[in-house]
Amino acid sequence: MPRANLTLTLPEDVWIGDVSRAYPDAQFRILSAFPAENGGVGLAEVSADDLGAVLTEIQHHESLAELYVLQRHQDTALIQFETPMPLLLLPVQGSGIPLEMPFTIRDGEAEWEITAPQDRLSELGTQLEEFGISFTVNDVSQHIEPTRLLTAKQLQLVREAVDRGYYDTPRCCSLTELADELGIAKSTCSETLHRAEEKIIKEFMEGAADSVPDSTFA
Repeated sequence: MPRANLTLTLPEDVWIGDVSRAYPDAQFRILSAFPAENGGVGLAEVSADDLGAVLTEIQHHESLAELYVLQRHQDTALIQFETPMPLLLLPVQGSGIPLEMPFTIRDGEAEWEITAPQDRLSELGTQLEEFGISFTVNDVSQHIEPTRLLTAKQLQLVREAVDRGYYDTPRCCSLTELADELGIAKSTCSETLHRAEEKIIKEFMEGAADSVPDSTFA
């Protein structure tokens, strides 16, 4: 499944965007956030040299409904906030993508790591544009979850094959040697590996389909 790294630029008049731009050395680490009846509620860790001034700026921002300082130690504070316009939650809700936590906001920019099918990623881009959030795609990679993709038996065999050098070039372990080491029939070993390889390759190519250009082999 594709995994994307995005940098979002928060619009003006969003409290966390405005405050982080006013104090560009401050770091806001969003630990959790969820929609509420009248907006959204979040939990964040704020780190700044001038922490008192940052907290005061947050408290006085007109787009923030409530601010609670739960903990404070030296230059770091744990805060809970409520806002009537949870701008960063709306695009992920509209695209059906779970927002991975924590993520960091600094100087008006948020860094997101998103894992989702290609069509959901495309919809997220559309949603971000509709809400006026500009963004840059830094990287897209294919993320495969072995425990979801393979059975326990297939995963164990693939791990053993990798560890024993079956997939090395040149091979350090033959199929016969691998089967003998594990005490299974060569035919069983071959079939199990083939089924696992088929799943891995198809999963990889499904995610890479839109990024791999068509070509003709001579």
